Amino acid sequence: MKAIAIDDEMLALDIVRSHASKVPFLHLDAVFTDAFKAMEYLQKESVDLIFLDIKMPDISGIDFFNSLSKKPLVIFTTAYEDHALAGFELDAVDYLLKPFSLSRFLKGCNKAYELHKFRNTAETDDHIFVKTGLEQQKILFDEILFIEATGNYVTFALEDDRNLLSRSTFIEAINLLPQEKFVRVHRSFLVATGKIDKAERHQVTIRRNKIPLGEAYRHNLDAVLRK
Repeated sequence: MKAIAIDDEMLALDIVRSHASKVPFLHLDAVFTDAFKAMEYLQKESVDLIFLDIKMPDISGIDFFNSLSKKPLVIFTTAYEDHALAGFELDAVDYLLKPFSLSRFLKGCNKAYELHKFRNTAETDDHIFVKTGLEQQKILFDEILFIEATGNYVTFALEDDRNLLSRSTFIEAINLLPQEKFVRVHRSFLVATGKIDKAERHQVTIRRNKIPLGEAYRHNLDAVLRK
């Protein structure tokens, strides 16, 4: 996996660099103390994973990540535990509380690697298999209207009015699906961009379904509609 790290403290970047050098499947291509230089880099280069500090002087890590039109996997690194919820709402792979050990860093990297493999599979196939009870059910990307997080389960709403309930996390389901075909519009909803019939201020309409549009995710939808 190709990765970069962004943190306004060079000491923190040195720790990430040291830990990353010990992870065989991880290549840390660049580190940045200036988030805007990192943004310029990402406009030219493709990366799979960002290690991203949340509290930075010019722009927060959360605002930085929200500004990216194409979002790599992200692991947030910060000294402030109360930022964890905001990080996970952005589908963060992990949240590393400074100072973190090599073993804790490796755990986050392993999670990112598994999700990276899922993403690569989604980009080359036209379907996924999801667990429904004791079975694995094949679902074509083109038949998915939206997915909804419901507790420890994810519901796949399909073209033929079927709803398939799968026991998986919302983030796992999101990372099984190609980014160019789906967009997150709410903390509990991901929709197929090609199935949207109407987008309003507080909701998205797909067929007869009214799906809430969260304020924190409006930029995701706006970016899709501008294409």
